[in-house]
Amino acid sequence: MLNFTLKIWRQPQAERPGQFVTYPMAGVSPGWSLLELLDELNEKLMQAGAEPVAFDSDCREGICGSCGLLVNGIPHGQAGVTTCQVYLRRFQNGQTLTLEPLPGFPLVRDLVVDRSALDRIMAQGGYISVNVGSAPEANTIAIPPKTATQAFDAATCIGCGACVAACPNGSAALFVGAKITHLSLLPQGQPEAGQRVRAMTAQMDAEGLGHCSNHGECAAVCPQNIPLTVIARLRRQYWQSWW
Repeated sequence: MLNFTLKIWRQPQAERPGQFVTYPMAGVSPGWSLLELLDELNEKLMQAGAEPVAFDSDCREGICGSCGLLVNGIPHGQAGVTTCQVYLRRFQNGQTLTLEPLPGFPLVRDLVVDRSALDRIMAQGGYISVNVGSAPEANTIAIPPKTATQAFDAATCIGCGACVAACPNGSAALFVGAKITHLSLLPQGQPEAGQRVRAMTAQMDAEGLGHCSNHGECAAVCPQNIPLTVIARLRRQYWQSWW
């Protein structure tokens, strides 16, 4: 069994001041995930009549990204996984775990942030021109395997916001680059590709998110291992859209 000290940012709402609060947690299983540890803490807090820690959680299978936290200064706390897939066995017994909301997004409460800016950027992606009706034969449009692989790899982006939180500039370029790559590589997304990249980039600017300066921190913390090449494609496609 393991013992930890949780140092958690508590803030009832964005307009009110917040502070770190320390909670000792003793005798916990190394097989627990970090979110299970928070569940256990909240059980103790509610039994004591105290306010539980607010945090986001949904699938707990590492595929939705809603659980994103800053763990000891690192988005999700571990490269290549989401927060819900971080297990206590990777930490040292007696270690202090500092949990904070993801920076770069408006705070809602405690560890919960509002990442709807990413949804609004995605909404600017618009549509693709396809004929309605029954599904076409899978082999009707020949797509090179390399192209299909790149598109599917980019499509794994779950919009968790870790890239924004890790970037010194608070940029969403990796997120936007992944969506642009996903939507424009395949033939169905190419007719509106120029309009799409301009609209999504304009919305990213309107949300107040920063510009990419090639630090590479975004790709280092991405749980889906989205590569920096999607940012290069975003920039190239944006430039080409004006010609």
